Amino acid sequence: MDSGIRSNPDEWTDERHKRGLAGEERAIRYLQSRGWDVVAHRFRVGRVEVDLVARRGALVAFVEVKVRQSDAFGSPLEAITGGKRREIVKAARVWVDRYGKPSDVYRFDCIGLVGQKLEHLEDAFRPGWR
Repeated sequence: MDSGIRSNPDEWTDERHKRGLAGEERAIRYLQSRGWDVVAHRFRVGRVEVDLVARRGALVAFVEVKVRQSDAFGSPLEAITGGKRREIVKAARVWVDRYGKPSDVYRFDCIGLVGQKLEHLEDAFRPGWR
C-alpha cells in the first residue's frame, strides 16, 4: 500500500491531525476485515487528496474518512462539502488514469467515526462520470 504521509506523525503537534490519522488507520482495518485491499492511503495530487483507495475485485472505492470527537455539530459525514467532493473526484480521476483497469467499476464512499462508532456510507455520492 502506498502511504502518502510525508512527515513523521510522532512529531505532529495538532491533535486533530493525529486523530485523523488514527481514524484513517481504523478505517483501513475495518475495510480489510470486509475483504477490501487498501491500495493507497492519502493519495495526493498537488494539494488535493483522497484518504483511501480500496479495491475488492473490479470494484474500486475512493473513501473519505471523517473523525469527530462528538456528534454535537452533526454527523462527520455531513462535513463532506461539495468543494471537498470535487477535490476527491479530482484526485480519483488521476488515480484512475494511472492505475485503473478497463473492467474497473468506481464509487465514492465515506466513513465517519465518532468515538467508537464507525459508519460506512457506501456509494455516498456520484460525480457523474463513468
